[in-house]
Amino acid sequence: MRRRYPSDTTNAEWALIEPLLPTPACETHRGGRPEEHPRREIVDAIRDVVDTGGKWRALLVDFPRWRTVWGFMVRWAAAGVIGQIRDQLAGRIRRDLGKGPRAVATVIDSQTSRPQRPWGETAAVTTRERRSMVGSVTWS
Repeated sequence: MRRRYPSDTTNAEWALIEPLLPTPACETHRGGRPEEHPRREIVDAIRDVVDTGGKWRALLVDFPRWRTVWGFMVRWAAAGVIGQIRDQLAGRIRRDLGKGPRAVATVIDSQTSRPQRPWGETAAVTTRERRSMVGSVTWS
């Protein structure tokens, strides 16, 4: 039995994540080789890399080999599984907070907004003009 880490999934988290994972190849009609490692260990290893910001090759020895974990993560990301898990869990959290399933936001970038110039003309300011304006300001 391997050590438990702070990034490991709890039983409640695993109950939410497990049904969102794709069916193992060995259980499909096409068939395939049985998976060597439990999926929960794969998910725990992915969470450990994300949580610690570590390198794949520096994955702890308690987890499956880094190439195995990385391979699952790449396949799941390419199939959209990672995004589906994120969206499902985010929607569930928002529902629990009494909000709509999706966040609605508007982002205004100050680089694209049109500032009011001192002489009343409204126009986009170029980087050169912005730098000259900042350079001419005196600080007291």
